[in-house]
Amino acid sequence: MSQFSSYFLPADKQSDEAADGPGDTAVATVTYRLLFVDDEPHVLSSLRRAFRKENYEIHCAADAREALSLIQQQTFHLMITDYKMPGMSGAELLQEVKRMAPDTLRIMLTGQADTQAVMSAINEGAVYRFILKPWNDDELRVTVALALEQFELRQKNRQLEHTASRQQKDLSLFRKMNQQHRSQLALMLHKHQLLNRQQVQEIYKIQQSRKVASIRILLEKQWVSAEALYKLLREELLFEEVSLDEFALDPAVLDLVPADLCQNQCLLPLRVNKRRLLLAMADPLNQVLLEELSFALGMKIDPVLVRMGELDTKLKELYSGSAQALDDISSLEQNDPTDTIELVIEDDDTDVDLDTLLSDTQQPSAVRVVNAIIMEALRLGASDIHIQPRATVVLVRYRIDGILQDKIRIPISLQMAIVSRIKVMSELDITERRRPQDGRITVKSPMKIVDLRLSTLPTLNGEKVVMRVLDRNSSVQNIDNLHLSERNRRRLINVMTRPQGMILATGPTGSGKTTTLYAMLQHQANSERNYVTIEDPVEFYMDMAGQVPVRERVGLNFPTVLRAILRQDPDVILLGEIRDGETAEVAFHAAMTGHMVYSTLHTNSTIASVARLLDLGLKPYVVAQGLEAVIAQRLVRRVCPECRETVEPDEETLQLLGPHFATSGVVDYRGRGCEHCHQQGFKGRVGLYEVLSVSEDLRHIISAGGSMREMLHQAELDGMIPLIADARAKVDAGETSLGEILRILGSQISV
Repeated sequence: MSQFSSYFLPADKQSDEAADGPGDTAVATVTYRLLFVDDEPHVLSSLRRAFRKENYEIHCAADAREALSLIQQQTFHLMITDYKMPGMSGAELLQEVKRMAPDTLRIMLTGQADTQAVMSAINEGAVYRFILKPWNDDELRVTVALALEQFELRQKNRQLEHTASRQQKDLSLFRKMNQQHRSQLALMLHKHQLLNRQQVQEIYKIQQSRKVASIRILLEKQWVSAEALYKLLREELLFEEVSLDEFALDPAVLDLVPADLCQNQCLLPLRVNKRRLLLAMADPLNQVLLEELSFALGMKIDPVLVRMGELDTKLKELYSGSAQALDDISSLEQNDPTDTIELVIEDDDTDVDLDTLLSDTQQPSAVRVVNAIIMEALRLGASDIHIQPRATVVLVRYRIDGILQDKIRIPISLQMAIVSRIKVMSELDITERRRPQDGRITVKSPMKIVDLRLSTLPTLNGEKVVMRVLDRNSSVQNIDNLHLSERNRRRLINVMTRPQGMILATGPTGSGKTTTLYAMLQHQANSERNYVTIEDPVEFYMDMAGQVPVRERVGLNFPTVLRAILRQDPDVILLGEIRDGETAEVAFHAAMTGHMVYSTLHTNSTIASVARLLDLGLKPYVVAQGLEAVIAQRLVRRVCPECRETVEPDEETLQLLGPHFATSGVVDYRGRGCEHCHQQGFKGRVGLYEVLSVSEDLRHIISAGGSMREMLHQAELDGMIPLIADARAKVDAGETSLGEILRILGSQISV
């Protein structure tokens, strides 16, 4: 039977089902006590009626004073209160209940769709969920059932934390006790006349001061050779010697013994079989430690012998990442600027979910680490943040100038808390870890306000999180700052002066398409024209344009918004992306009925964009008449101008770049690395462009259904400069390098 059955079935029904269980043993059910607070009697009656069939003990109060009196008399598992009440408001009541009975889960009802009205209570952690009136009875019952399950989970977590804390104290005590015992290994070596009495006393003194295993001191002092020591343990004391490479170590088994204890006492748990732990030890004679571990873990321990060098290598492999990661985190928290970051919850979403704001992810460590990750991305000017779990560490990587760079290492133990914290900020389901999720976060820092587009992905080592950084304060580039060649600039300005038509920017994600379109949009912007943009999300803010963000979850998609905009008398429309045939059809209809439309498409070249539009279902005649220009572009890293120097070009690279680089006189550039470019050799990025202006001859070929080869031939006759030719010009100007061109455009020869 489902674990939610006790929340929904009447008591007599539960008794019948419990009696039918295995062995007809009666199962004790928990009766949950609920408190409803509202100054309107009909609301209390409705709440009672919604839960009349559930196995709950329900109490009602007409105001906050009566509710507080009831809470002082008995314990309640959950309470639901109205916000607007005479005297003490619902927010003030919940804050008082949090102080008096912190375990009680608190839900607030309000008839106003205004999250700001209760943000003070939410920020104080006094609200578990925020529900609008009128509510749906079924949804309310499920909400309460899930809340009560959360109550049980919290109780169990506290018990587990208490148990873990007690066990940690026991192990700490055991370690202290162990350091006071005399080394059995030293005594055994003295008995076999391999150590004298003075050496044994010296080992005891060093062990008390340094708190390390006696075998490590023996090998450091070289009083006994390693071979003689292991031969004695193996042949005379009959300890089995093992090789750690033969064991596939289970993280769950490794977690049984703390890492510091493994490193200090030179041991490693290998496997568990029927409550017996196989323990690799450099000193298996340490019987006191074995007894203490056996008592703490509740297992029998079978010690086996392992070489100290092999053990040190394995311990370093397993645990060195965590130590380094802790150093990285501590360095981030120095002069901690991250406490100033603020989560912005926009109040125009009526279905905003606030229940996870009271979750365990409010722990200071998780909050500080996530804030530090975001602040570091803003400081470095990163376009993307990758939080990727590895086997022993969580790696934070930033995409800077198009290249991923490893920047922060975080202990693997913080992985779940960090991911959950990010999910809470983006209002995602923190309990769902098996499926990908998408969301967005708006954060406000002393530097700027940014939007983060979030994507989670389940991987073998845990959930990977990628966040795209979109700066709200980014200024719109001028078309003169795009570094277009003079011919391409003239072509663009020529098509921009036309009163209607479609101009497309194409290229992979992150190639600067939206930046180019906004530069064109602003080039001749004036108050005499009506500008409207549709984006997902809005990447640049432009005061004179009406900017509409797409919201799929409420049915506000590209074609729906575009149809509505056509009734708003627009002159210029910027459409974030053409994703499907319906969007393409509406966009080209607008382009052919007196509107200038700018949009983006994901293709590799200008001619491929024409083929893509036809593939989306548009008729050749529509594409030919509506399309005015296509811009294909890429972004390559710019060689740092402060430390730039010429180098001899690599012959293999020149061959791969094809005939445009086959001529003599090609000079390559590189950056030595300086403070200006943070020793990277590159600073910023520069665009490569291919501009296709649709001529009358090309329109005829498109409308006649011509092949891509025919279109390309006509475009070249019309004077189109291909991407690779523009790349050659950028290399000759010293703006980028041959290696960057090969990385972005790939090989230009066919094999």
